[in-house]
Amino acid sequence: MIHYSVYTTINDVPKDWDSLVEHDILLTTPYLKALENASPTNISVFYIAVFKAGTLVGIAVVQRVQLYLKDMFRDTKVSCVKTFVKDAILKVLKGNILVVGNLTHTGQHGLYFNTERISSTNFYAEVFKGITELKTKIKLETNKTIRLILLKDFFNDDELLNAAFFQKEKLHKASVQPNMIMNIREDWCKNEDYVSCMNKKYRTRFRRAKKKLNSIACKEMNLEAIKANSKLLYTYYLNVSNNAKFNTFILPENHFYHYKLHLKDNFRIFGYYLKNELIGFFTLLLNGKQLETYFLGYHLEHQYQNQLYLNMLYDMAKFGIEHNFKTIVYARTAMEIKSSVGAKPVPMVMYLKHTNGVLNAVLKQVFRFMYPSKDWQERHPFS
Repeated sequence: MIHYSVYTTINDVPKDWDSLVEHDILLTTPYLKALENASPTNISVFYIAVFKAGTLVGIAVVQRVQLYLKDMFRDTKVSCVKTFVKDAILKVLKGNILVVGNLTHTGQHGLYFNTERISSTNFYAEVFKGITELKTKIKLETNKTIRLILLKDFFNDDELLNAAFFQKEKLHKASVQPNMIMNIREDWCKNEDYVSCMNKKYRTRFRRAKKKLNSIACKEMNLEAIKANSKLLYTYYLNVSNNAKFNTFILPENHFYHYKLHLKDNFRIFGYYLKNELIGFFTLLLNGKQLETYFLGYHLEHQYQNQLYLNMLYDMAKFGIEHNFKTIVYARTAMEIKSSVGAKPVPMVMYLKHTNGVLNAVLKQVFRFMYPSKDWQERHPFS
């Protein structure tokens, strides 16, 4: 017998949850506990467990996201869209949506099932029953209607993807910005090997960026340092986040502290210091042999003159190489500069459905605006 259960806290999920998802740290209970404790205020997390003959065979992480115009369009000096376009998007996306996946992180980190124990069709049938239960629960408890269902971020060759089932459920397929991923070559044993593989132009660029750091030092921050600098880290994070034309959440101030508290050595923060003053930082999630880049931030006055962002990308690569990772996930956005350090674009898709039939018909156009095809030039530092 196949059945599902819905949970409202990670503390209540089955004990064998972690043994099923140990391949992906973003699906494990320490990560999800950190997310629960330091989630954006407009996101709440639910969990669906799928059982076969009493054994846990699949799971799904579902986020209820409350979207409003002030959250989606940031206060940026550059006007990104005209008012009527904002209003059109607001009509389609505002309110409550359910995301099967993790809105705070690029990639398919929202579901998993044992393909040898349960078929894809049976698994998704139970997940969608759970989604229906959640829609009813949210309506009863908050009087809010779920307007949109979203399953994010699948690679085209993801073995867990079931396009036929999604089509049957009337979900639209939407292409989004690619995930920028760098494969680490087997002959890169140290950072110097990575740099020596660059062509002359990009070796020169690397050395110029390092020179522009001047006396700025990069140091790892422990839990105490993160706690002591929480406000500054948050300010620098907002400097970057608020520059985005479109976004769906703002992290809380305690986010990085809780991630370090729960994930310990699997979550790392590196700070950039000028005369012992913190001026920037980047974060990493250690996910098996895959290094996941996370949020970063910096003092605006130092970003350009010291090339902080480019140096962060180089330092992420250095960490990945020196700690024997296979790939570095640089995520989406800033694709051209990420390609300049060696990342390659890998296409991704989402599946989504609006609960209003008329608005469901215009979803593809909305997502084309949110994730427009970028006119950017891919760089090839190793050719």
